[in-house]
Amino acid sequence: MKVLIADDDPVARLMLESALRSLGHEVVVTDSGENAWQELHRSPVRVVVSDWMMPGLNGLDLCRRIRSEGSEYVYFILLTGLTASQRNQLTAADAGVDDFLSKPINPQELWRRLRVAGRILDFTNQVRQLESFLPICSYCKQVRDDQDYWQQIETYLNTRLGAAFSHVICPSCYESQVRPQLRAYGVDTPYPTASAVHPALVCTSVSAGRIAGP
Repeated sequence: MKVLIADDDPVARLMLESALRSLGHEVVVTDSGENAWQELHRSPVRVVVSDWMMPGLNGLDLCRRIRSEGSEYVYFILLTGLTASQRNQLTAADAGVDDFLSKPINPQELWRRLRVAGRILDFTNQVRQLESFLPICSYCKQVRDDQDYWQQIETYLNTRLGAAFSHVICPSCYESQVRPQLRAYGVDTPYPTASAVHPALVCTSVSAGRIAGP
């Protein structure tokens, strides 16, 4: 894998780079959190091994920035000379850190953590590929979910993304579908213009002889 190092200690940085290269990984080395952040945008990397305590942008803040960006998932391993107490691990987890290692680095332990990182990144790639295909019925436009249930696309997206929908009627459908129904009840209302009511607010329905408008 391609691994990004962020550590301001030159000796620790050199030892970590040597350990990663001996394990067969490609290594990108930076000496600060800010430089690591810049490097991530120049050369996409899926694994970051960062020291916690660094001047300026420390390891936790670097992880928070990566998580807030919301791009491809980056596996983040935090290194620290601090005691791996439950409180420290909880703080790291809350910042979005995936794994927590104490200094000095044990190469065998680092190898095990990177094997886990590789498996998790493989899983995220598979999930992304599967989710890029959205089975949708050519007729009714319902979507099939992971449990092979068919449901309205609004329900599917709301479940997956938490998206809320406001049902509106576009001008074309208003003219072809709604207006003829209104005329049948003796009402002929043109589609509201932007100066009257914004089209996004139009939600007109005709049901069981009852006309409901904005």
